[in-house]
Amino acid sequence: MRIAFYSPLKSPDHPNPSGDRRMARALMAALRAIGHEVTLASEFRSLEPVGDADRQAAVRLEGEAIAARLIAGWTAAPARAPALWFTYHLYYKAPDWIGPRVAAALGIPYVVAEASHAPKRARGPWDLGHRAAEAAISGAAAIFALTRHDMACLRPVVSRPDRLHYLPPWLDAGPYRAAARARPEHRRALAASLDLDPALPWLLAVGMMRPGDKAASYHLLAEALERLGTRGWQAIMVGDGRAADEIRARFAPVAGQIRWAGQIDTAALPAIYATCDLYVWPAVNEAFGMAFLEAQAAGLPVVSVATRGVPDVVADGRTGLLVPADDPAAFAAAMRALIDDKTRRQDLGTAASRFVAGERAPAGAEALLAAVINGLRP
Repeated sequence: MRIAFYSPLKSPDHPNPSGDRRMARALMAALRAIGHEVTLASEFRSLEPVGDADRQAAVRLEGEAIAARLIAGWTAAPARAPALWFTYHLYYKAPDWIGPRVAAALGIPYVVAEASHAPKRARGPWDLGHRAAEAAISGAAAIFALTRHDMACLRPVVSRPDRLHYLPPWLDAGPYRAAARARPEHRRALAASLDLDPALPWLLAVGMMRPGDKAASYHLLAEALERLGTRGWQAIMVGDGRAADEIRARFAPVAGQIRWAGQIDTAALPAIYATCDLYVWPAVNEAFGMAFLEAQAAGLPVVSVATRGVPDVVADGRTGLLVPADDPAAFAAAMRALIDDKTRRQDLGTAASRFVAGERAPAGAEALLAAVINGLRP
């Protein structure tokens, strides 16, 4: 089946590294793995982040014009037309102005993954985008929710309950497990390059250093590490961005324990994960976080928060410890518990690696996608 794929928030080909882009690419790969021909229908980004009604109206017109061109082209050449439209990650700030129009014009199923519905945005600055997202969700032939939090938010909007499917995030654990097998040599190399003490547990955080929620996560982590004190640990921060100077300054009280690695190429990340002992990230307002799966695949237990989609990718008490959000004292206590207990840390890490390789493997996602999409064939 020919599938037209589209991501209104951020194209899979967007140059900036992000979990959102990785998940979009994973979806495209899964669809291809089950035998479909997947093409990127458009790189148009519909994001309007500040609530500017005029800008939203302009974005809508631009999206509708793209839809009209696609419809005209595929109508003129039906042999190249898709049999299904698949949109990844739409919400009130980045609605889909293209897919529903194309699907309706061509008479093909419209499918959505990771949609969000926020009723409080009705009649607010993003009312136009909210109504568009709601209409797209309610009109979809199938909706894949990546977290149980989203499942609960979407149930009141879907036209039929059987159209809503739970599709938890997944990851190919292979590169991370391979890196973990070479942990001693990776650890020696990183210790030399970043002046780390191999005798200490190494904490790891990976995240872009940009204003907003990412900076808030770093700030909360800095406060938790300050409460932790400087005994018995070192931490590696992977990432860069516009807020880097502000973020680094926030870690001044524990500066001697922190190593700044900068932005690291995606292909080199498995080795970084494999060298470390504990992944720590407060995940402020994050949908779920692909880095949690990456860290666990390499055998790292996680300390994070029990909010939104984090419990869908970290099994509290089994692969890590989840604490209440906005509680740096609890976050510090969870980190200290695993820093001081090597056996528990290693047991959680072993379970984490098995969790990703088994319960969050691509095969499970592919099976569900195949079952649902094959049922939508004309």
